[in-house]
Amino acid sequence: MIGRQLAVSLSKVIGQPVVVENRVGAGGNIGADYVAKSAPDGYTFLLTAPAPIAQAMAVYKELPYNPQTDLRLVSDVALPRVVCAVSPKIPARNAHELIAWAKAHPGKLSAGSWGVGTQSMVVPAFFDKAYGTQIINVGYKGESQAINDLLGGQIGMVCGTVSALKPHIANGALRAIATIGETRSSNLPDVPTFAESGFKDDVLLVTGPISLLAPAKTPSAIVDKIGRETAKITKSPEMKAQIEGIGMEPMGNLPAEAAAGYSARLPVLLRSIRDAGVKPE
Repeated sequence: MIGRQLAVSLSKVIGQPVVVENRVGAGGNIGADYVAKSAPDGYTFLLTAPAPIAQAMAVYKELPYNPQTDLRLVSDVALPRVVCAVSPKIPARNAHELIAWAKAHPGKLSAGSWGVGTQSMVVPAFFDKAYGTQIINVGYKGESQAINDLLGGQIGMVCGTVSALKPHIANGALRAIATIGETRSSNLPDVPTFAESGFKDDVLLVTGPISLLAPAKTPSAIVDKIGRETAKITKSPEMKAQIEGIGMEPMGNLPAEAAAGYSARLPVLLRSIRDAGVKPE
């Protein structure tokens, strides 16, 4: 949805069609590899979640592209927020109670996940390693399937996107425990962060944005122009409303700012995955 709206708005600015082509698979790595190897002529860009340019570096022993040298940041568009929610069958009402209950009932709490290196898998694995829980990982093809089983009581916890979990939290079908990040989610303002509960672990503090990137050798003049226009579009009332409407937080920064943020965030994200005990495949 964000990609299509951004494409429509950009096409109006640059005066030519901007086509969205979905290249899915391998957790987004296929699309990232395609753009990384594309001609740096300003005609091909990548709009991606953070995994292919960050977590993938810790999850896979080898990638067909190097996110740091084969791609360059154009702009960060939106920040997806993650919330950990439990079934009403789990009596915990906050992070401390959740960990205490899981420790007191080893192997009784199961968590749904949908991809190695995603926060849905990393957070429960980190709880096991850092706090001595024994949470059972249940793998799914996608977030929606995991949430369906959480609603049905087949699993006890999911750490997923605010956009997907908020409706079920709002109607009382699920209970929010805490959100990941340094500040509360504007879409769940009554739900505390893990940090507010005293947790200072990187896994529970840092999350990555949806970003626009270009092949590394794309001329700076093109990158700067598209970056400026993307930032303007992202901050427009229409785009802000659309981003907030799907549970994300609008960003919209310039290439240098996006690159600096990525450089600062990358080692933290990679360390958090290692801290959770995830080994490269």
